[in-house]
Amino acid sequence: MSWIREGELNLIEKLSANILKAGPMPKHVAFIMDGNRRYARKRQVERQEGHTQGFDKLAETLRWCLNLSIHEVTVYAFSIENFKRSKDEVDGLMELAKQKFIRLLEEQDNLEKHGVCIRVLGDLTLLPLDLQQHIARAVVATRTHNKCFLNVCFAYTSRHEIANAVGEMAWGVEQGLIKSSDVSEALLSRCLYSSNSPNPDLLIRTSGEVRLSDFLLWQTSHSCLVFQSVLWPEYSFWNLCDAILQYQLNHRPLQKARDQHREGQALQQHEADRACLADLLQHHGNGKPLDAQRRQEALLNYTASREERVQDFLGALQHKRDSFLTDLTSQAALA
Repeated sequence: MSWIREGELNLIEKLSANILKAGPMPKHVAFIMDGNRRYARKRQVERQEGHTQGFDKLAETLRWCLNLSIHEVTVYAFSIENFKRSKDEVDGLMELAKQKFIRLLEEQDNLEKHGVCIRVLGDLTLLPLDLQQHIARAVVATRTHNKCFLNVCFAYTSRHEIANAVGEMAWGVEQGLIKSSDVSEALLSRCLYSSNSPNPDLLIRTSGEVRLSDFLLWQTSHSCLVFQSVLWPEYSFWNLCDAILQYQLNHRPLQKARDQHREGQALQQHEADRACLADLLQHHGNGKPLDAQRRQEALLNYTASREERVQDFLGALQHKRDSFLTDLTSQAALA
């Protein structure tokens, strides 16, 4: 099954989509694709068949999203916690993932046509080496595409992602790229696996479970959360429309909360810069207080130097991550 299904919506679906698009539409939707195993039990088929049907439903859902002008989708494909499942099931999921990424590499023309950029978010070092290499090749092959984005969370949990981001900032301090005083909530956000994406507007979980299961905990604090009882392989266009309608009904308070958080974060950073400057002047100044104008100039200079440090650090971090993927693709080419 292709990653991106070709085809248009039928007439009734198009009419419904046009009505929905008259209101505020989510630009980024995240899915917890839950219910594959229950679907397999319900249909009395092997678990692996349930997971295969789940992937096929993802391909169909991506087509709906494209037709609804939703240009970024993030999916919870494999949690680090899933490694605790039976060896047969884990091995089957690894093999399925390998097959799908190989298929993706065979579909590069189609992905280029639609401008699809594939990102894989998670700790790839936990995966078999051959799967790491296939993932790296897929990510590198599509990273210049910029019309729509599919983020696949694989070997992922949010707590692992946050801990990794803290470790990256500690690395930056150790390397002398940033100061410990540069560490902030905003900087941590920019060290997450998802740093190249805006936070999801809408998160959907299927199968009737009403928990996030360690998925995008940091990123969804101001997202609309929708829990639906349908099993993922049975998900329909109308289920998606229902979730978008719930987002639209809650759009105004969500947007207000986002704006307030953004303003609060900017104020917090401003106050932190002022405190750092005051400490700097106390320890390295000439003892004479600055007048208001010179103090403001000093604050602007300090803020500019901090932002320059942060940008240099983020550039080094991106280079480190890109090099990891490039090395994997080189290994694959030599294999």
